[in-house]
Amino acid sequence: MNRATTVKEALAKLEEKSGERVSESKAIKLYGQVPAIEKMDASLSILTNCEKLSLSTNCIEKITNLNGLKNLRILSLGRNNIKSLNGLEAVGETLEELWISYNLIEKLKGVQSMKKLRVFYMSNNLVKDWVEFVRLADLPSLADLVFVGNPLEEKHSAEGTWMDEASKRLPNLRKLDGNPIIKQEEEEADGGES
Repeated sequence: MNRATTVKEALAKLEEKSGERVSESKAIKLYGQVPAIEKMDASLSILTNCEKLSLSTNCIEKITNLNGLKNLRILSLGRNNIKSLNGLEAVGETLEELWISYNLIEKLKGVQSMKKLRVFYMSNNLVKDWVEFVRLADLPSLADLVFVGNPLEEKHSAEGTWMDEASKRLPNLRKLDGNPIIKQEEEEADGGES
């Protein structure tokens, strides 16, 4: 069994390949490492200028060590083994986009710390309850959500109620699963009364 790649090793490789200092880079791509990265270790803290960090397609289980990333706006963690959103509060003040599809997330506890989050792609996870889904209503800026492939969405899409039920619970949402949300009031205003 191969030993996991550490973030430190991946950053050193990236620096060697690009010839640029990772501590000065705005975008860091550490996706699909072979062997895979299993831990978000403390060496992430040197990425103080990083605005976009990609760690997708690895074997990461926990979101950790984001404290130093004071400028992080986009975080890509899709296709990992992440079970919760704990650890994101460290970037809650700056994060605008979170791509975390194809993970093992059942609960959305901790999501409310991301006050600037506009885009949240979390398809193909394990959320099955409205109780968890409505936590997203605490995100004042959330406009674009992809939730397809979660048990909750699959159940209500099969019943034909997903778009209505989800948009009712998140009234500020503009786009759900790639589809624009047309509000009831807008439809009524267009039809008008004669």
